[in-house]
Order: sequence, then C-alpha cells, then structure tokens
Amino acid sequence: MLHLLGVNLPDQKVVSVALTYFYGIGPLTARKICSQLSIHQQCKLSELTEGQLNQVSGVLSGMTIENDLKRQVAANVQHLRRIGTYIGKRHAMGMPVHGQNTRNNSKTAKKLNGRMLRRYSTTTNTAFNLQALGVLRSPLSKGL
Repeated sequence: MLHLLGVNLPDQKVVSVALTYFYGIGPLTARKICSQLSIHQQCKLSELTEGQLNQVSGVLSGMTIENDLKRQVAANVQHLRRIGTYIGKRHAMGMPVHGQNTRNNSKTAKKLNGRMLRRYSTTTNTAFNLQALGVLRSPLSKGL
C-alpha cells in the first residue's frame, strides 16, 4: 500500500484507477493526470519510479481534493441555505434538489440531503424532557 497525501493506494492497481481513490478525482481527471505526466494507461502503481510519484503528488497537491473539497461543498450548501434560495430550502428539508419527483423515489436524496439536518440538530427541551429531568413537574404531582 502506498500512502499518498493521506490516502492509502493499492500497489497492484492501474494508476488511473488508483487515482480515483481520492475524493474529487474521477476517471476522466485521472486519465488527464496520467497523460499530462506521460504515464501509459496500463501502468501499475508499483511500477512508478520515485520521481513519477513525486510528480503525481505535486499535481495532486495543486488540486482541491479530499477534505478541502468536502469543506468547500458544505460551505456552498450552507451559503445557499443562508441566503434562502430554492435549492437551499430543498437542502434544508432533505428533499431532492435537481427537480426530481418526490412522490415515490426520493429515498436517496432524503438520506444524503438529510445528513446535514441530523449533524447540526440538537435535542430540544420539551416539556417531556424537562419533566424527565425533574425540572418541570406535572400538574398531577403538586400534592407530592
């Protein structure tokens, strides 16, 4: 296993396939990187020289990938929610954003777009929770 920029890459994979292990790099971008660095299509990661690995890490360090990209996407969604656009409201409700039907098939969007709702939600102090903590007494417990 090769550890490159915080991602473990398997040695026996083709370079263009191994580059897709990075969040934010798809097959097309991986092929462009390989052609830019003159790496043939069937070259395995274990066959790369140290200089080629340094070139690959140099190209990847100049790109927005992994946690930086995730942070940027989350900030974009938060911006849309803050300014009150239709897309931001759909993200806030956990509904599909790109005009899909919601009558039957919106389970995936509800899972993915609803992640932010669950992550930023806090427990509310309802009367039941306060009563369970002993802070609020019910009207029937006055005599006790």
